Amino acid sequence: MKPINTSRLCQTAAALLTAFLALCAASTSYAANAGAKVAVVSLGLFGGQNVFEREAKGAADIVAKQFGGDPVVVRFNTKSRHEVTVESVAATLQSAPAGMDPEQDILWVILTSHGSKAGLVVQAGKRVDTLSPSTLAAMLNRTGVRHRVVIISACYSGIFIPPLADAETLVITAADANHPSFGCRDGAQWTYFGDALFNNALRRMANLKNAFALARKIVGARERANGFAPSNPQMAGGRNVEPLLVPRAAALH
Repeated sequence: MKPINTSRLCQTAAALLTAFLALCAASTSYAANAGAKVAVVSLGLFGGQNVFEREAKGAADIVAKQFGGDPVVVRFNTKSRHEVTVESVAATLQSAPAGMDPEQDILWVILTSHGSKAGLVVQAGKRVDTLSPSTLAAMLNRTGVRHRVVIISACYSGIFIPPLADAETLVITAADANHPSFGCRDGAQWTYFGDALFNNALRRMANLKNAFALARKIVGARERANGFAPSNPQMAGGRNVEPLLVPRAAALH
């Protein structure tokens, strides 16, 4: 009888055990991701043009349909409604994650307004303030939520990327730090970027990276057709967030 190679048997058993544990870990990870709670905060910051109200509402609705949302908080300023200030942005971000698991769940923040190289314009009636990148970063950190998606539709919104984007925070902006974006017109349903990302790309696909790539192409084509300088939408960070972005349809199965 040929002698049994116990060393090889041990190696084979160890390899099978490793593969089994990896499979279990992957299954557990998917289950955790599929069960992650999503909170959506969508704010229209500039009340002088109703495009920001409409974009805040529409974006929240589409994100909630694709990725879920509990709660979904939508607030905005209008010509007669003055409810969003820098202070109320902080309060809203602080209260929205109530009941969330700060280590596993995902906070989506959507901000739409005019922008400058100093930050986002927050206009409520006669009161006009600026929400700076450092202030928003501090607000988000105070929520205690680890995984975040921040989408900012505004001119020069790329200035928010350096203080916000990291492995745990995915940041998408309508423009880079040196260019305006377009479509901020009273009576419009969307800005150029909001229309491309939310109304077009995210209605067609729930993969955020692919949706952003498509939106960037749509925006670029529209800007060229109108003779505008490229706004250069940006996407940065989120290495640890992207695996958690399970489409709602997949999470329900």
